[in-house]
Amino acid sequence: MLVAIGIIFLSAYAGVKIAGRLGTSASGAVGVVFSLMAVLQAFGFMFGHGAGSIISRMLGKKDKESASRFASTSFFLAMAAGAVIGACGIAFLTPFKRLLGSTETILPYARQYGFYILLAGPFMTGSCVLNNILRYEGRAAYAMVGLTTGGILNMAGDPILMFGLHMGVAGAGLSTALSQIISFLILLAMFLSGKTDSKLSVRLMTKDLHDIVRIIATGFPSLIRQGMGSISTLLLNHQAAVYGDAAVAAMSIVNRICMLIFSVGLGLGQGFQPAAVCTNMMFQSVGESGKASFLSALRSGICFIPLILVLPAAFGLRGVQTAQTAADILAFLISAPLAISFLRKLDGKEKYNNII
Repeated sequence: MLVAIGIIFLSAYAGVKIAGRLGTSASGAVGVVFSLMAVLQAFGFMFGHGAGSIISRMLGKKDKESASRFASTSFFLAMAAGAVIGACGIAFLTPFKRLLGSTETILPYARQYGFYILLAGPFMTGSCVLNNILRYEGRAAYAMVGLTTGGILNMAGDPILMFGLHMGVAGAGLSTALSQIISFLILLAMFLSGKTDSKLSVRLMTKDLHDIVRIIATGFPSLIRQGMGSISTLLLNHQAAVYGDAAVAAMSIVNRICMLIFSVGLGLGQGFQPAAVCTNMMFQSVGESGKASFLSALRSGICFIPLILVLPAAFGLRGVQTAQTAADILAFLISAPLAISFLRKLDGKEKYNNII
């Protein structure tokens, strides 16, 4: 799974590099659209993590019927959420891109790129759910096939559509959309071919509102984590835009590099989810949703938002550049004691069980 996540972020970085050949504004557009993708992923991960954690417990009880009910409910709710976000985003494309931090010169490129991403919205949110269900069933290899194939196709499709077919930034958006759709179909095929314990069907969707609340409550930390990431990127774009398109483009490239590094922690965190960023996932996986929600909001919200608003006023562009580093350090210093305390409790329980 770590390899698959790395390939996804590598493909995103490659997209920025290729888009840079079209100019600074085009590179900036990729950074603006990145926060849009984070919004879609926020809802996808909320339903995916929320249902996945429940599904793993249901399968542990040999209750495949309940597992299929939660799988189907989360999958179709995620698809619906992606469709609503996509439709609203296309209907208000220009103001939406300005909200995400687009400058007037970046806006034309962001509109072209973002249009195709919004069209693929339901497939992106649906893929997040399918991927997480597969992992929580212990079928990480199947999930990795779908994610890796999408990432590789995206890297190959960018230069072909952008330069081979002379589509420019629109080609990058179409390449990303097509790769997401293909990845979605591969993941969906795993379920339709009977390779999974849980099944997907509209008729299996729950009729009990409590089940939906349970899914959302369990997955809420993921919504906060991804949502705050989108908000932090939005604010970063706005603060960088003061210094021109070059600053927005530079932050976009740096963000991709940071996300490649971050994928290591994400992969490790997801690796032990079925039995975390790693601390956050650890508390979410064991059902401590309160601590998980707090940690989800910590880095990109509680720490980063005040810093990105205050540091640029004091240090200019240098403040924009250092805000993320400062937020990461603060988040680590706050989350580390919580993780250490939790692990000591686990160690104490293990020693007690060994004595018994």
